[in-house]
Amino acid sequence: MTTLLVKGGKVIGPSGAVDADVLVDGERIVSLTVPGAITTADKIVDATGKYVIPGGVDAHTHMELPFGGTFASDTFETGTRAAAWGGTTTIIDFAVQRTGERVQDGLAAWHAKAAGNCHVDYAFHQIIGGVDDDSLKAMDALVAEEGISSFKLFMAYPGVFYSDDGQILRAMQKARENGAMIMMHAENGIAIDVLVAQALARGETDPIHHGITRPAALEAEATSRAIYLAEVARDTPLYIVHLSASGALARVAEARDAGRNVFAETCPQYLYLTLEDQLGAPGFEGAKWVCSTPLRSKHESHGRDLWRGLRTNDLSVVSTDHCPFCFKDQKELGVGDFSKIPNGIGGVEHRVDLLYQGVVDGQLSLERWVETIATTPARMFGLYPRKGVIAPGSDADIVVYDPNGRTRISVETHHMNMDHSAFEGYEIAGKVDTVISRGSVLLADGVYGGRKGHGQYLRRGLSQYLA
Repeated sequence: MTTLLVKGGKVIGPSGAVDADVLVDGERIVSLTVPGAITTADKIVDATGKYVIPGGVDAHTHMELPFGGTFASDTFETGTRAAAWGGTTTIIDFAVQRTGERVQDGLAAWHAKAAGNCHVDYAFHQIIGGVDDDSLKAMDALVAEEGISSFKLFMAYPGVFYSDDGQILRAMQKARENGAMIMMHAENGIAIDVLVAQALARGETDPIHHGITRPAALEAEATSRAIYLAEVARDTPLYIVHLSASGALARVAEARDAGRNVFAETCPQYLYLTLEDQLGAPGFEGAKWVCSTPLRSKHESHGRDLWRGLRTNDLSVVSTDHCPFCFKDQKELGVGDFSKIPNGIGGVEHRVDLLYQGVVDGQLSLERWVETIATTPARMFGLYPRKGVIAPGSDADIVVYDPNGRTRISVETHHMNMDHSAFEGYEIAGKVDTVISRGSVLLADGVYGGRKGHGQYLRRGLSQYLA
C-alpha cells in the first residue's frame, strides 16, 4: 500500500491539541508519533504551522432534492466536490419517502442518484413522509439491513411531508424498539399555513414575509411538543434539525438538563445571517436566503444564544442543511408569492471555514470547533471512530488547515452549483490547505485532484452519543 506522512502540524481533537506526525498506510491512519520520529513515506505533506483536523462530517445535506416544483441545484457529484473543497469528507444526505410511496423505493432512488458520483464518502438518513404500518416495518429493515439508523419526520409542510402527533408517536415508539434516532423538523406547519394565507391575502408577498409567517414561537412550540412526545415514547433519542431560535434552544436545554436524550444542530446561516439584513434585502433579492426554519431577527438574541448553545453543548452539531437553488429560474418561481420560493441555502463548502471564524472571534475553542464539525456528528450518527477523529485505525480523512491563510467567500470562487452565494464577501481568517479522503489527496496547493466515484457509501451503526 501507499504510505503518506502528514508532518509538522498540530493535531486537534475534541480532547486537546498535540504536536504530532500522522502516518497513513493505504486508506487508514496507522499511527500518531512524536514529530520527526518517522522521516520517510511515499508521500509527505508538510503541515508546519498548521492545524491537522479530522475531515468534516456534514450530517445534513439535500443533494438533488425535489422541492417546490424544482430540484436542489447540486447533484451528488457537484455537491460532494464542493464539500471536498471546503474540508468536508463525509456527508449524510436524506433519502425521501413521500406519503403513499414505499420507503424502500425512496431509498433506492437516492442510492441511484449517488452511486458512482460522489467525490467524498456518503451515508443516508431516511425521511418518513407517510407513517403507516408498512413504513414502520421498513424502519426496522433499514436499521438491520441498510445501515440507516436515523429517520426524519416533519411537523411542517402539510400535504407533502407532514406527520401528525399520532404518527410521530408511532414512529418514535418504533425507533425506541430498534435503537434509531428520530430527527425532527420542528415547526408548527398547520399554524404557519394560516399565517401564510393571511399574509398573502393582505398583499404581503415579499421574501421577508417567509420569515415573519414562521415565527420563533412556532418553532419553540413544536420543539417542546416533539420533546414531550419523545418522553411518552420512553425517551426515544430525538435530534432537532436546523434549530434557529432562542425559545427552541431553551426547550432543548431544559430536556438535556433533565438527562434526556435530546440533541440539536444549528447551521452557519443562523449564526451569521439575519431576517432584516438578508431575507429583508430590497426587492426580491431576499429570496436567496429563504430557508426553513427561517433567518431570525437581529434585534433579538437568537444568534448570541446559538453561539452560547454551541459552547455549552445544548447544540451538539453544526450542519449546513445544504439545499441550494439558483436565483434565476428557481428562486424566481416565488416572484409575487413568497410561499412559492424554493426553501434552501447552499453552504456545504463553507461550514468548516465559518465555524473556524467563530474560533478567531472567541466564540469557540479549537477543540469545540472540531467537535461540532466532525467528531460529534460522527458519534451522533454511528460513524465513529471510522470518521470524526484522527486516531490509529480510523479512515485517513484529514484536513490541514492554515490559520494564517485567508478565505474570501464568493460566487466567483465557490464550487457549488449556484448562481449566488449566501455568504458573499465574507472574509475568513483561515484557509483549508490540504484535504485527504481515505488516504487520497483531494486538494493540495489550490489544485483539486479528486474524482467522482471515489466516495463510498457508509453503512452506519446506532448512535454512539446517547446518555
